[in-house]
Amino acid sequence: MSSQSFSRPGAVDLSALNAAQPQQQGRPAAGAGGFVIDVTEATFQSEVLTRSMSVPVVIDFWATWCEPCKTLSPILERLAAEYEGRFVLAKIDVDANQAIAQAAQVQSIPTIVAVLRGQLVPLFQGAIPEAQAKQVIDQLLQMAVANGVAGRADPIPGAGPAADAADAADAEPQEEPSDPRFDAAYEAINAGDFDKAAAAYQAVLAESPADAEAKAGLAQVDLLRRTAGVDDAAARVRADAEPTDVDAQLLVADLDVATGDVEAAFDRLIGTVRRVFGDDRERVRSRVVELFEVIGPADPRVAKARSALANALF
Repeated sequence: MSSQSFSRPGAVDLSALNAAQPQQQGRPAAGAGGFVIDVTEATFQSEVLTRSMSVPVVIDFWATWCEPCKTLSPILERLAAEYEGRFVLAKIDVDANQAIAQAAQVQSIPTIVAVLRGQLVPLFQGAIPEAQAKQVIDQLLQMAVANGVAGRADPIPGAGPAADAADAADAEPQEEPSDPRFDAAYEAINAGDFDKAAAAYQAVLAESPADAEAKAGLAQVDLLRRTAGVDDAAARVRADAEPTDVDAQLLVADLDVATGDVEAAFDRLIGTVRRVFGDDRERVRSRVVELFEVIGPADPRVAKARSALANALF
C-alpha cells in the first residue's frame, strides 16, 4: 500500500493471536509518553484487540536495524502525545514478534496499521513527513467515530516520566463484548454504505427507542455522511469569512468532531449560538445536542459544553 492511501477495515484475521500465550500487561515504550506501549505476542490480545473496542490502536511495526523506523517512530510518538489519548500507539518489534507481523501481512518496515474493534486498518508503509502522518491519523479518527470507537484512552500506567513501572500491573483492560444487534451496521460502515448503516441502527431503535448505543451509532453515521468528501480547507475558509453562516459553521464543527477536535467544535457552535437568532439559533442548538450523542453523555467535554450552551441560550 502506498504511503498516501487509506483503507477501511480489511479482512485480515488477527484473532488467532488471542490464545498463543497467557495474556500479560504490555510495557510502556522506553522514553515515550503516556499513550505509547511496547506490545508482544503475549500482550497483543489485551493491549491491541481488547483496547481497540473503545479507542483506535495504531501499530508501528519496526526493528532495531531499520533506519527509516528511526525517523518515523518519533513522529508517531509525538502525535500520540499531541492527540492525548484519541489513539494509542503500539510498537511491535517484528524480529521478536514474527507471528504478529505475519498475521498482519507485513512485507516491509516501517509498516503502520491500525486496529478498530479487532479489525485491521492498513495505513501506510515507509517513513513519511509528520504533516502527512497527521493527516492519516485524522482520517483514522474519522473512521473510528463511524465505527462507534470514539473513546479516549487514559495515560498508560508507567508510561510517563514520573511513573512507577510497578503501576502497570493494575491496568488490565476489560474486554468490551460486541453486540450482535449492531453487526449489520458495522459491516455497512466498513463497506462505505452509510445509508444501509443508518437503516440498521434505525431498525434497532424501532425495537428499542431508548437504546443509547443505537442513538449514538445513528448520530455517528449521520456525521460521517455529512463530512464525506468535504474539502476541509475550503470549508474552513468559508466559515472564517462568514461567522453568521450557519451552514458553514455546522460543517466545520462536524469536521472537527470527525477528526477528534471535540472542544473546538463545541466552542464554534456555542459561539454561533450567541451570534444568530430565531430558526438559525435552533438549528445550531439541535446540532450541538446531536453531537452530544456522538461523543457520549458521560464525556467531560459534553458536560462542559452543555453548561456553556445553557449560558449562551439563557
